[in-house]
Amino acid sequence: MSLSDRAIEQIRELIRTGALPPGSKLPPEQELSAQLGLSRNLAREAVKALAVARVLEVRRGDGTYVTSLQPSLLLEGLGGAVELMQSDKGALLDLMEVRRLLEPLATALAATRITEDGLAEVKRHLDAMREARENVERLNSHDAAFHRAVVSATGNESLLTLLEGISGRTLRARIWRGLVDDQAAGRTLAEHEAIYAALSARDFALSQAAALLHVSSTEEWLREHLRTAASLGDHPGSAEDGADLKAS
Repeated sequence: MSLSDRAIEQIRELIRTGALPPGSKLPPEQELSAQLGLSRNLAREAVKALAVARVLEVRRGDGTYVTSLQPSLLLEGLGGAVELMQSDKGALLDLMEVRRLLEPLATALAATRITEDGLAEVKRHLDAMREARENVERLNSHDAAFHRAVVSATGNESLLTLLEGISGRTLRARIWRGLVDDQAAGRTLAEHEAIYAALSARDFALSQAAALLHVSSTEEWLREHLRTAASLGDHPGSAEDGADLKAS
């Protein structure tokens, strides 16, 4: 472990043990470095690194604070990392596999917890998707909102942030464009309707099955899309490969 890594770990340990709870202010740099037995440069580097990771917040003229440490904040960087993986065929398929493992169970859980208001929110985005059948940008936007509303109904913020992070926006857009071009958007909309119907029935097993069918169908389309792109010699992330990729 490098000296910088050790410095980061020491501050993280203070946070883990509750010596620096969420919202607390760190001691001034000189005091912090003395407390940890570090040089001021190392303490400064550690603080900067933890600020990038959203563990700390540097407030100009005020000091440095521990953030709320909420999952939505700490996992925020996941989406950015996923966007950087868009040109890696293996990574894209790995992400779809993770989604296939998590989203059906999340949807099933939502069926047991969703409120009438939550169900109305899901339906609102489903209706908007129907009206935007050939508008990829609007389809993509309401598709993301549809799934967010579903997973939000679980009340599990960590699960919501994780699933949103692995469903990269670029990937979603590319898949929708490909589905519209392949005239498969209607089938995908029907899969969303099946998810909504299962949620309306508050049926755990049916909701899980509907979501599994939908994600598996999207995954299979993506695999075929990438195979076709490879056979044509296109790069998985290129503009010629059928577009942008992220579907529902």
